[in-house]
Amino acid sequence: MPEKINIVMNWSSGKDAALAYHLITQQQQHKVTHLLTTLSQEHKRVFMHGVREELLDIQAARMGLPLLKVKLPASPDDGIYKQAMLETMSSLKSEGASVAAYGDIFLEDLKTYREQQLAQAGMTALFPLWKKDTRDLVHMVAATGIEAIIVCVSDKYLGKEFLGRKINAGLLNDLPDNVDPCGENGEFHTFVCNAPFFSSPISISLGEVVHKTYASPSGDSKWDTGFYFMDVQQGQ
Repeated sequence: MPEKINIVMNWSSGKDAALAYHLITQQQQHKVTHLLTTLSQEHKRVFMHGVREELLDIQAARMGLPLLKVKLPASPDDGIYKQAMLETMSSLKSEGASVAAYGDIFLEDLKTYREQQLAQAGMTALFPLWKKDTRDLVHMVAATGIEAIIVCVSDKYLGKEFLGRKINAGLLNDLPDNVDPCGENGEFHTFVCNAPFFSSPISISLGEVVHKTYASPSGDSKWDTGFYFMDVQQGQ
C-alpha cells in the first residue's frame, strides 16, 4: 500500500475549511497532520471571522490534531504575511508535509497566489472544493453533519440579522441574489460548532454584536469596508 501524503489543512474555523477537511479524510491516500490558522496578535482572534483563539483551540482538540498558529499584526502588509507563511510552510515541509489544503472555491487570483507562495517552500496546493457549485456545497455541509453559524457579515451585502443563522437550505432562501451561497466573495464568514470529525459538539453562547470599519488601502473612503461581528464564547 503506497505511503500516505502528509497534508497541512489551512483552518479558518468555518464551514468551507471543514467541508474540505471532510472530503480529504475520505481519500485514503491523504493524511492531515496539522491545522494551520492565521490570527491577530493583538485581538487573539481569527482574521476575518473574528473567532476567539480559545474556540479555535477547542476545535483542534475535538479533531485530535495539532494546531499551528501564525500570529500577525492586526493589519499586516503583504510582505509580513508572505514571510511568516514561507517560514511556517518551510518548517512543515522539513517535517514531511508536502501539500497544503484550502477551502477556496472559485477565486482564481487567490488560488494562483497560494500556489506561487507554496512553490517557494517546495509544496503544492490542494483545493477539494474547487469549482463546485456553491448552492450544492451548502446542501453538502448540512448533509455531511457539519453545523456552522454565521459570525461575520459584510454590511455591503447583509444586515446584522443574519448573524447567528445556521448554514442550511433555509438560509439559501433568504440570501439576496447578489450574495454567493457560500459567501465566497467575503459576504459572510462562519464558525463550525459540530462536525462528524469532532469528538463531541462545541457548546456555544452568542454574545454582543460589534461593527468595525476597515479603511481602503487607496485612502478613498468610498471603498472603506464595514463588517458586523458576533462574539461567540464557549457555552456551559
